[in-house]
Amino acid sequence: LLPPPDGTRGCAADRRKKKDLDVPEMPSIPNPFPELCCSPFTSVLSADLFPKANSRKKQVIKVYSEDETSRALDVPSDITARDVCQLLILKNHYIDDHSWTLFEHLPHIGVERTIEDHELVIEVLSNWGIEEENKLYFRKNYAKYEFFKNPMYFFPEHMVSFATETNGEISPTQILQMFLSSSTYPEIHGFLHAKEQGKKSWKKIYFFLRRSGLYFSTKGTSKEPRHLQFFSEFGNSDIYVSLAGKKKHGAPTNYGFCFKPNKAGGPRDLKMLCAEEEQSRTCWVTAIRLLKYGMQLYQNYMHPYQGRSGCSSQSISPMRSISENSLVAMDFSGQKSRVIENPTEALSVAVEEGLAWRKKGCLRLGTHGSPTASSQSSATNMAIHRSQPWFHHKISRDEAQRLIIQQGLVDGVFLVRDSQSNPKTFVLSMSHGQKIKHFQIIPVEDDGEMFHTLDDGHTRFTDLIQLVEFYQLNKGVLPCKLKHYCARIAL
Repeated sequence: LLPPPDGTRGCAADRRKKKDLDVPEMPSIPNPFPELCCSPFTSVLSADLFPKANSRKKQVIKVYSEDETSRALDVPSDITARDVCQLLILKNHYIDDHSWTLFEHLPHIGVERTIEDHELVIEVLSNWGIEEENKLYFRKNYAKYEFFKNPMYFFPEHMVSFATETNGEISPTQILQMFLSSSTYPEIHGFLHAKEQGKKSWKKIYFFLRRSGLYFSTKGTSKEPRHLQFFSEFGNSDIYVSLAGKKKHGAPTNYGFCFKPNKAGGPRDLKMLCAEEEQSRTCWVTAIRLLKYGMQLYQNYMHPYQGRSGCSSQSISPMRSISENSLVAMDFSGQKSRVIENPTEALSVAVEEGLAWRKKGCLRLGTHGSPTASSQSSATNMAIHRSQPWFHHKISRDEAQRLIIQQGLVDGVFLVRDSQSNPKTFVLSMSHGQKIKHFQIIPVEDDGEMFHTLDDGHTRFTDLIQLVEFYQLNKGVLPCKLKHYCARIAL
């Protein structure tokens, strides 16, 4: 038998297709349970039925600024404190000078601490109690890694000793290297006030800080093993700074700090201590941070953009703020500008510039010789500073000190405020040598015009902006140049 010709097969196929088209088709309905339509040889409870574990689950966190404004962020579970800071910097278009920091604030016990850049934020939040009103704060902390730059301010000679004999003097840089070393370490010692467990009283005891923990002597200043008693370890505890130790816990001074277990706990679980001065407290807290985290802190300082979660971009070039290291003396008197490399010549140029500032009336708004315009310009100059981020209007001396301490006792941290004792004057509050100093800015009148001065009229400025800009470039009568201003930022 021969096969039918091609035309016959085509006609038969067309007739079948036509017949199929005459039958109304039901619309296809997707199967809502495809996983149940499996072969009898496949187990119904297969792995596909269970949700896959997501290693990057997201969670909403709330971050506050100093003016109590807040911002909610949807972040992955493995986000670090540095990543959160980087996220807020990018969202708010801030300049990143590596000083932005995340703080853990516990208001019910009146303490807070710096969350280290490498710490996982979600882990920190998991240690909070359900009923606690704890907060995350985002602000600048210029002293976060200052001990790597200027270790001489952090480890006073009378508080440091060494377990082994040393030949000659040990520099602060060598002390820092010992902290980072796993074999040797310096011993921090000194008197501290300790709150007795379960009591309101405080007792002055001699303490020793070693790599294994914090110890105190039961007999004066003796450090013989039989006289030493263990006080606290810091492997499973965090170090917090007390914000109002006198008022909240009846401490002898306001320079308190405490150990708190990582897991949630109340005031009874705290081991509270109190130093005699800010420099002593800074030394203890810095040494404990170094012993606890070691080289990790140094890596955070050297590589600030190495985040875990990927929220911080490696491709983003860091934007640095103007610092003393990035300023050079320049000469623009000739046809071409040049860098003044001779320190003596640079100093003489600075003196000449200062004299020029004294001699020039240098008003920001021209007066054109009109008495009315002159008075209006003077009034404007007297109030132009109110829009500046370093001006804090009517805050008290204590509030100014609290703001500077919060943002770090680094040389040159400053703010300007109204004077409480004299309504017509202003006060420049600044940090130098781990201490806060206050300088009165006095108004002086000359030929009917008002000027501001810090040095009894030798150097005069038409407004506070001019004064601040001058002392950012010139030390003058101040102990150091103005470097970082304290500002209350909003999120």
